[in-house]
Order: sequence, then C-alpha cells, then structure tokens
Amino acid sequence: MALKASNTHARWARTRTWSYKRKVGKNAHVVWAENFHSVPFGRIGVLVDLRVTDTMVEVYWADERLTCHLLLPKSTTNQYQTNDADLPEGRSWQAWDRARIDDWAARMWPATVTVIGKICEAASIAEAGYDPALAVQRLSRRFSPTRVIAACELALRGPIRSPRMRTCGRSSTQGKTKRGASPDASEAYGGGYVRGSAYYAGGTR
Repeated sequence: MALKASNTHARWARTRTWSYKRKVGKNAHVVWAENFHSVPFGRIGVLVDLRVTDTMVEVYWADERLTCHLLLPKSTTNQYQTNDADLPEGRSWQAWDRARIDDWAARMWPATVTVIGKICEAASIAEAGYDPALAVQRLSRRFSPTRVIAACELALRGPIRSPRMRTCGRSSTQGKTKRGASPDASEAYGGGYVRGSAYYAGGTR
C-alpha cells in the first residue's frame, strides 16, 4: 500500500508543471502553450501562477485557485478556453471577434478594412489573426483617426502582403507634417466628413 501511494505521488509530481508570474491580459485571459485561458474579470493586469497537469490548467493568485480549464491538445494553438463565470455579468464586456474587429475597421476608413482583411486572410486559422488585427486597432489609442487611416493607406502601398502593427505604427509616427503636427483630414482626403476621436474610440468593451 505504501509503495502504491509512493508511486501515485511520484506520478503526480512528474505530471504537474508550475509557471509563475503570467500576466492576465486585457481580454481577461492568460496564455499557456499558445492558447488563451480565461481568468476572473477582476484580475485583469495581475500576475498569476499556472499549475498544469496532464489534463488541467489551474490558475492561482497567491494561494487562491481562481479558475481551471481542461488542457487543450498540444497540436492546438490560438484557441480560447473561456468560463462564463469568469466574465462580468450583463453586457458591459464583449470579447473581440472577427465581426467586432471588422465593425471597428468599417467605422474608420476603407484602407483600414483592407489592412484588417489582409491580416486575417494571412492567418492559418481565424483566431490567429485577432491579435495582430487588434494591434492595429490599438494604434487609435495613441494616434488620431486621421493618422491611423493615413498609416493604413501608406502600408497598403508597400510590398508587404500582410501589413502588421509595426508597419502601420511606423507610418503613424512618420505621418507628421514638417511642423510636427498631424495632417488635417481635409488635406489627407480632399475634404469629406471625418468623425471625431470620441466616435472612433467608442464601441462595447
């Protein structure tokens, strides 16, 4: 009996892996083995520890187990494991998916739609395109809509088949006029109505 218990403990010790100080992303998920696992919404931004066994991924904060997920196969990447209990109640939060990303791009300019489309088309699976597409979306927090749109247009003129945030970001930082100011919307697009930054920053979060 003692030998059996010892063997059981030894097997448990071999099959568990600890990964420390993994940051919970703004989407309330933590990454393990290139997949995303939900964490209670109130823990966004904190550092958590992961205990991984042959079948489970458990998320700990200090000595508290926050949540757990079934371990996905090793061949699986860029998949989301989301527990409903980890998300806030009501409709105050909404995960980013292709439809929401496309909606944001459509509210910017056709060039932004094209950039997002090229990024997603180049991804091996749909979910793999979300992060690089959202990286372009995050530029709108740093730069005006005019600058982001102009950057996307510049990126599409280049030889890169699938523009990325660093391409658009570099164009954004270089998109200043000689005086160091952002180009006026009417100069960039020959007139036309451009909505204010509050409009583009909107959307369900």
